[in-house]
Amino acid sequence: MIMKKVLVTHPLPGTRIHDLSSHCNELVWRGSGLMPASTLREELADCQGLICMLTDRLSADVLACAPQLEFVSSMSVGVDHVDVPVLSARGIALGNTPGVLVDTTADLAFALLLAAARRVPEADNFVRQGKWSEHNAWSPEFFAGKDVSGATLGLVGLGAISQAVARRAAGFGMDVLAWNRTARHVANVRNVILDEVLERSDFISVHVALAPDTRNLISAARIAQMKPGAVLINTARGGIVDERALAEALLGGHLYAAGVDVFEREPLTADNPLLELSNVVLAPHIGSATQITRARMADLAVDNALAALAGQPMPHCVNPEVYKS
Repeated sequence: MIMKKVLVTHPLPGTRIHDLSSHCNELVWRGSGLMPASTLREELADCQGLICMLTDRLSADVLACAPQLEFVSSMSVGVDHVDVPVLSARGIALGNTPGVLVDTTADLAFALLLAAARRVPEADNFVRQGKWSEHNAWSPEFFAGKDVSGATLGLVGLGAISQAVARRAAGFGMDVLAWNRTARHVANVRNVILDEVLERSDFISVHVALAPDTRNLISAARIAQMKPGAVLINTARGGIVDERALAEALLGGHLYAAGVDVFEREPLTADNPLLELSNVVLAPHIGSATQITRARMADLAVDNALAALAGQPMPHCVNPEVYKS
C-alpha cells in the first residue's frame, strides 16, 4: 500500500503528532523560522495532505501548485489565510481548530484592557529607563489611568471568546453591552445596536471574524462615534480596525488608549503609526499563546488530518459541503 504524503509546515507540540507517521509519509519543515512561500509551493507539488499554520498563505496560485492535494488542516481558528472557495471547488476539505483557545484569548483580551487602562507598559518602561527618581517619586496624577471596575464594556461580536470576556468583566462589576449580527442572549449582557455600543462604552473589545462585510468595520467614522476617552481592544483579526484612523484618534486624544494583538499586515512594518504611540499596548498575535492551548490546537489539527487520511470527515471542517457530493 502506497502511503500518502503529508506536508507539515512547522514542528508541532502536543502528543497526536507522533501518531501521524504511522498513517502517512510526513514531511515536517525543520528549517529556521517559517517555511518560505517558495518552499511551500515546491513541497506541495506531490503532496496529498497539508498541515499548515496561519502564517502559511494558501492563495489560489499556491494551491494551483498542488494538483494532488486532498485535504488541508490548519492549526488555527481563523482561515482568512486560505482561499476557501478554491478548496471547496476542488472538493478539498479544510480543517481548523476551534474551541480550545476561547479562554486563553479572552484572558489576553482582558490583559490588554487592564494594561492599557492602567498604563502598565508605560510604567514598566519608565522604571526600566531609570526615570523614577527622588524628584518624581509620586504625585496625585502620577501614572493615573482609567478605572475598569464599574465601567461600561462594549463587545463587537458575541461569539464564544466575546462571551468569555463578558464573564471576566462580571468579576469587575462592569456593565456589558454587545452587538452581534444575529441576536444572542447571554447572561448579564445587553444586546444593542452597534452605534450604541460605540457611543456608550468606556472600553470596546472586538470579536468578529474577518470577512468582506467586517473588513474596516471599525472605520474612521465609527472610531469618531466612540465615547471620548474610550479604550479599544482588538484580539480578533487585523483588517477589522482601520489602524491609521485608530492612530489618529489616539494621537489626537479622542481615544484614551488601545490594546492590539492583531494587525492588517503581520509582522508590523516599521512605518505603522501605532509604533510611535505610548498609549497603545502592542502584542505579536499571541491570543492563543499558552503551552497547553497550542498543544491542544496541534492535536486537533492532527486529528483532522488523521480523519482525512482514513477517508472520514474531519471532526472540525470549515467547508463540510465537500462531503455531500
